Amino acid sequence: MDLFVKKSSVVREIWGKGDTILFIFAGASAEFALNKAVDWLYFTGRLPTDPLGRLFSTVTYARKIVFSPTDGAHKSIDAMRAIHSGVEKTRGAQIPDWAYRDVLFMLIHYSIASFEVLERKLDDEEKEEVFNVFFRMGDRMGLVGLPLHYQDWLKMRKSHLEENLELSHYSKDLFIQYKKHLGSFRYFILKQAQVLVVPPIVKKLLGMSKFSILAPVIPLYKFSRMIRMDWFLKSIFLPSAYKKQIKELDVHD
Repeated sequence: MDLFVKKSSVVREIWGKGDTILFIFAGASAEFALNKAVDWLYFTGRLPTDPLGRLFSTVTYARKIVFSPTDGAHKSIDAMRAIHSGVEKTRGAQIPDWAYRDVLFMLIHYSIASFEVLERKLDDEEKEEVFNVFFRMGDRMGLVGLPLHYQDWLKMRKSHLEENLELSHYSKDLFIQYKKHLGSFRYFILKQAQVLVVPPIVKKLLGMSKFSILAPVIPLYKFSRMIRMDWFLKSIFLPSAYKKQIKELDVHD
């Protein structure tokens, strides 16, 4: 069977663990809020009414592609592009190319950053592999102006962060919605997780601390996985509506 991501790829290791995906979700939720094109997500009305579900669906959709045969992955990517085209048609405008690239770039960055927080540092070859998987995803979607290699991506990622992020009324509203849907305690944990993975410019725009109280807890959490107590800890921090979905993220071929 021709797989979109080979079984030996570190990308499968990254996207095969629910806790890593949770950190990807945490980081993306912060950067999504600052993106200058976030109004597109408000246009459909789905983001402010269900911000966790909307962002979680984006992450789980990417995971589905990672673990699919090539034909299945291509169908999922094509369907994703068709959905966005439908939104563009309804609004009578096109989503900017840079906005598509930003979402793809987030998946690359938070895949690497989250895995390095929870597991180990990736070497250059592994980072190139992460980039390559999402490059192929973006290329299939027909995105233009994509960098061809990881080092090129680093430069473009830096410029995108400098040019495409701002603290807007959408940003503030999204964080209000996060708190509303998570509750004060889980919202606090979300923000602490964000500190561990978001780029410095995101921390600056959101007024985040440079230190996360989760940093000294991570080694304890790693130990809890060894004695199979990690699910107990996850159950404390996760909304009950998403516990089943998160648990299923750990099950893969």
